[in-house]
Amino acid sequence: MVATMIRSVRETFRASAELDLAAIDPRDRPVGPRGKGAAAERMVDLAAELDARQEALYAEATGGGVRAVLLVLQGMDTSGKGGVIRHVAGLVNPQGLSIASFTRPTSEERGQHFLVRVRARVPAPGQIGVFDRSHYEDVLVARVDSLVPEDVWRGRYAEITAFEDELLAQGVTIVKCLLHISPVEQAERLLARLDDPAKRWKYDTGDLASRGRWPAYRQAYTDAVAHTDSDDAPWYVVPSDRKWYRNWVVAALLAETLAELDPQFPPATVDVDAERVRIIASVVT
Repeated sequence: MVATMIRSVRETFRASAELDLAAIDPRDRPVGPRGKGAAAERMVDLAAELDARQEALYAEATGGGVRAVLLVLQGMDTSGKGGVIRHVAGLVNPQGLSIASFTRPTSEERGQHFLVRVRARVPAPGQIGVFDRSHYEDVLVARVDSLVPEDVWRGRYAEITAFEDELLAQGVTIVKCLLHISPVEQAERLLARLDDPAKRWKYDTGDLASRGRWPAYRQAYTDAVAHTDSDDAPWYVVPSDRKWYRNWVVAALLAETLAELDPQFPPATVDVDAERVRIIASVVT
């Protein structure tokens, strides 16, 4: 009997060289849990693994380590960037977590190079950084909404690649996730925001304009992935119509990445046995 090879989560969701987002089902579940309950059970184990490895990464930095992880979350409105931050990034100790949300640039930021505000939020050694939107907005929104000339946004692909190469050289491992959602699911989530008084503040009338440009955004995402994907800074396409599956996939991607990094706790800098004796002797009776 020939053994069946089981692909890793990273292999399964890695963006293909000939990416066709229209051909990828946002409700697909090619690997992993088949239902919400099974996903919840698996998330318990992933939470323990992520927490342990993040603590080791943080401790490694206190011993002089330079490594960090950057999780980039991109996707159409309502694709679940905030949900991933809550349900995946929320699994680890916040002391070793850095979260940056890149909304519309301020007037001051618009006068700067597009990477200035991004460089300021790169995770420090020992941290897991999360970008809610990112430098990719400048080849997505800037392109679709014609905020800059075509030669400008096209030139940014090379700038982004060079920037990410710099991060890799500094010890930052990059995990880029495209949260792939369908127009039908997005409409349901937008309506749900209007139906819930506690979520109406999230609703932006500009979201409807973006829906009208769906094909343009799909092409912009396709081109961004094609120009910036690499083995060292890979893109993953995450089916995101099912929130529970989306969260499991991103958690599993992060867990596999940290497992490969295998961060280590630094060795003790004291004589452990001698310190134990001193502690016991210091007890006041």
